[in-house]
Amino acid sequence: MTYAEIAAALPAKAVTSIDGLSFPKIASGKVREIFDLGDALLIAASDRLSAFDVILPDGIPGKGVILTQISNWWFAQAEKANILPNHLLPDQAGEFARRGINDRGLQLRSMIVRKLKPLTIECVVRGYLVGSGWSSYKKTGDVCGIKLPAGLRQADKLPEPIFTPTTKAPKGQHDEPINDEQGAAAVGAALYEKVKAASLALYKLGHDRAKQAGMILADTKFEFGTDADGKLFIIDEVLTPDSSRYWPAESYAPDQSPPSYDKQFVRDHLLAINWDQKPPAPRLPENVIADTRAKYLAALKNLIG
Repeated sequence: MTYAEIAAALPAKAVTSIDGLSFPKIASGKVREIFDLGDALLIAASDRLSAFDVILPDGIPGKGVILTQISNWWFAQAEKANILPNHLLPDQAGEFARRGINDRGLQLRSMIVRKLKPLTIECVVRGYLVGSGWSSYKKTGDVCGIKLPAGLRQADKLPEPIFTPTTKAPKGQHDEPINDEQGAAAVGAALYEKVKAASLALYKLGHDRAKQAGMILADTKFEFGTDADGKLFIIDEVLTPDSSRYWPAESYAPDQSPPSYDKQFVRDHLLAINWDQKPPAPRLPENVIADTRAKYLAALKNLIG
């Protein structure tokens, strides 16, 4: 789909729950709902928004559609680059029709995917020194046990991208950084090396394409799963503004945390009103919702044109 087609199809109101389907719901995350189709899964992205690990009462209209369509676009790019297969069943339109999923709005925010076993680690790649990586570097001079050169500034580009995986914490808890040794122990040494290589290759693909689109891919998170034969697949979402930190290249400068194409408007607002970051979260003003939606749309437009 083109950017114009996706933008025209976005709902006016946020879809914060996805119910009433004839398939059993087996999981509900911060954003996505997962339904069991028997031989496959339906993953539907709501418009819910979380900040500081708390789901907010207001969603961002069309966010789930944008995330799904960006992921689908990146899955196709990764397939062309021959990096790894992904979890999508090949003929999505045919799969929707075969299963009687005819609602266009639901189709646009959904994927029908293989049933796979998710790995127990999340795979983070950092190309720039920002966020928790910057905090760690200031204290110890390293990030997740990886020693970095002295004298780096906030948001500096790293000499080369680094792989910094984390645990996959239960809902409501925080992921914890792990090193290569711990990652290999968690999933097995051979599989760990595969996901490390795939993650770095995907980051390079994303960084190079983002550069063409006038953006910088600072860091990102990937998830992987295996089938019954141990074959590795990219799963969940990939290189979206929810799983990645994109900056506008034109305003990038080190020694600061650059503006990003994500929910930073929301975080800044919540910090400004001194919310204690515990449930229940406060309602969001209309201008914060609109500005956040505009950022997601800008990322979509820049990437797929």
